[in-house]
Amino acid sequence: MAQESMTVHLKVWRQSGPEDEGEFRTYTQEDVNPDMSFLELLDVINEDLIKSGEDPIEFDSDCREGICGTCGCVVNGQAHGPERGTTVCQLHMRVFRHGETIVVEPWRADGFPVIKDLVVDRTALDRIIAAGGYVSVKTGPKPDANSLKIPKPRADAAFDAAACIGCGACVAACPNASASLFTGAKISHLAMLPQGKAESTRRAKRMVEQMDEEGFGACSNIGECEAACPKEISIDVIARMRREYLKSMFTSH
Repeated sequence: MAQESMTVHLKVWRQSGPEDEGEFRTYTQEDVNPDMSFLELLDVINEDLIKSGEDPIEFDSDCREGICGTCGCVVNGQAHGPERGTTVCQLHMRVFRHGETIVVEPWRADGFPVIKDLVVDRTALDRIIAAGGYVSVKTGPKPDANSLKIPKPRADAAFDAAACIGCGACVAACPNASASLFTGAKISHLAMLPQGKAESTRRAKRMVEQMDEEGFGACSNIGECEAACPKEISIDVIARMRREYLKSMFTSH
């Protein structure tokens, strides 16, 4: 039996540009299909805004499959919304109540300046990657399958860390606006594999220093980042990042 349509009120942050003052504006949408995704709802509202001659709500969107990380915004005070392990594009209206007021705002962090409405500049994460999130040593030709003996628990842990989509939810959820979960994940998935081990300490030093330079806060192990991460990456990667960074203090490059 199909669910009945809903009426929702969206209180959306509108900001014309980085230097402009922003404000919340409320939009009411009727006949909302509960199976509609949250971004589809924004699309419908934008169609009505365009028809009435108003500027549409700006938001980032690409894959709509929870793998690109561009759709990030804060929904009712939670990064990516109320469902755990879910991106905004995977969030469906059935998790909200008929007549509910939903508050939508961009990531809030000095490292993520607002460009317009719900769109923020996340190139700081790209610069952290550019500082060392790669393998530059010569690893030789492509090896035969299973020629590199990697214990399965280590391979699984590396794969879990590599699942990071760089959405920035960890920064938005952290009271300190720390990017430690993101940086730790990018350091960990390479440090645990043979190809990335040779540069592990240098990588950690460069990426942590770049993270600090970008203005992100320090990690105080609150754990909000892990709870908000749509890929549910463990804060174990932060501990590994700290170990690799500490090693770099005693290693000559």
